[in-house]
Formats: sequence, C-alpha cells, structure tokens
Amino acid sequence: MATQTVAQQRAEARRHYDAYVAECPTRQLLDRIANKWVSLLINALADGPQRYGDLSRRVAGISQKMLTQTLRVMERDGLVERTITAAVPVRVDYELTELGASLLPVMRIIKGWAETHMDQVLTARAEYDTER
Repeated sequence: MATQTVAQQRAEARRHYDAYVAECPTRQLLDRIANKWVSLLINALADGPQRYGDLSRRVAGISQKMLTQTLRVMERDGLVERTITAAVPVRVDYELTELGASLLPVMRIIKGWAETHMDQVLTARAEYDTER
C-alpha cells in the first residue's frame, strides 16, 4: 500500500464524506441539522404542511428574521418545500420533503431525550456550579 500525503488523505476522506475531516461538507450539514431552530421546525412540520404564521406561533421564541432564514436554508438543503398559492393575501405553506421527513425519527428522538432528561441535566449543572 502506497503512503499518502496529508493532502491526498484529505482528498480521499472528502470522497467518502468523513465528518472528522475539517473540510468535509458533511460538517456543514451536521452544523445545520444540529441547529435548534432546524430541529424544532422539523418536529413542527411532522404533522404536514404549515403556514409561516403557524410555524411562528408553534416555535416560541424564534424571531421573524430567524424563521425566514432557517426556512430558506432548509429549503436550499432540500429538507423543506415551499408552496405558494395565489390568493389574497398570498398563501405560503411549508412542508417536509422526503429527505426532510427522513430526519424526523432522529429529531423526535433527540427532542424526546431532551425533554425526558432535562431534570437530570439541571441537577448536574447545579452540582457543577456549586463545586466551582
């Protein structure tokens, strides 16, 4: 087996999408899907298409700017589809694509884990802070 330079090793890793390689595009994707707003929006869209205002009310604390930005990047990544219906006023619905829906089981598990273990995390934080 031939010895590879570091540059060759990185190029090989990119071909295999190794998230441990700094230049790997999967790092960007992991950053995107680990975003709290993306996670919450995927869960919010689980029940089917929703209007912008419905999502804004459902995901408490998200600003209009952040909701718009997050929906745009999710649409760009192929996770969400935006449908515009000509009406007065114009109706815009968002729904998960097949790709976005494939993330739903993982996001539900993470959301459920956070909700289930929050008391333990709060206790651990309090103990840590007391020791420091």
